[in-house]
Amino acid sequence: MLEVEHLDVDYRGVVAVEDVSFHVFPGQMVGVIGPNGAGKSTLVKAILGLIPIAGGTIKFCNCSIRKQLHSIAYVPQRTQVDWDYPVTVQNVVMMARTVSTGWFRRSNRKSKEIVKSALQRVGMWEFRSRQIGELSGGQQQRVFLARALAQQADLFFFDEPFVGIDKTTEDMMFDIFNELRRNDKILILITHDLGETLAQCDYLLLLNKYIIADGSMKEVVTTENLQRAYGNNILFLNQQEKSA
Repeated sequence: MLEVEHLDVDYRGVVAVEDVSFHVFPGQMVGVIGPNGAGKSTLVKAILGLIPIAGGTIKFCNCSIRKQLHSIAYVPQRTQVDWDYPVTVQNVVMMARTVSTGWFRRSNRKSKEIVKSALQRVGMWEFRSRQIGELSGGQQQRVFLARALAQQADLFFFDEPFVGIDKTTEDMMFDIFNELRRNDKILILITHDLGETLAQCDYLLLLNKYIIADGSMKEVVTTENLQRAYGNNILFLNQQEKSA
């Protein structure tokens, strides 16, 4: 179980995340939603230990999450990745095996088989020798999903995983997400989509620095809650839903 209790994050005295508490159980997929600047990515980075916290506790499997990082996979927003870095598809996925093989050791047979299986699972094995920057947005996201799978983690974080991808890739990703849930993995998804993506989630967190609402889609996605979270932007959201 992932346990976050009274988490606070400050940036130079400015509150970014305030008193956030939630629990996630094996086999659950949780959607984190909220307006731009609400602290969604900050929340995930704080849980992962990528940025310091001002207060609170984070545990995974009843231990400090810092002791469990080998069991955690993180797929960042595509805008945070340097796609010009000269690395092949296969080597990107092989990076997930570093903890198992060691930093300066050659990849063993088991790791090579795991990487091949992960790339085959996302339909990217035939592109293994391509430079990552030569791929389309959907293909790049598939490669990073393969890297997460190759890590053989128990807890997965995805930051805006459906931005800039095609429908085929989106459907494939949902298939893999559901497979991971059946295997009792925990998935945390940051998303701006208030439609189909949320319907796939077991549990939602509506965030704007603090938790506005949490629970099922029916409980969370209400006019009152969205108004509290998005303010005047709620009109824009309503227009988006009608045009979808």
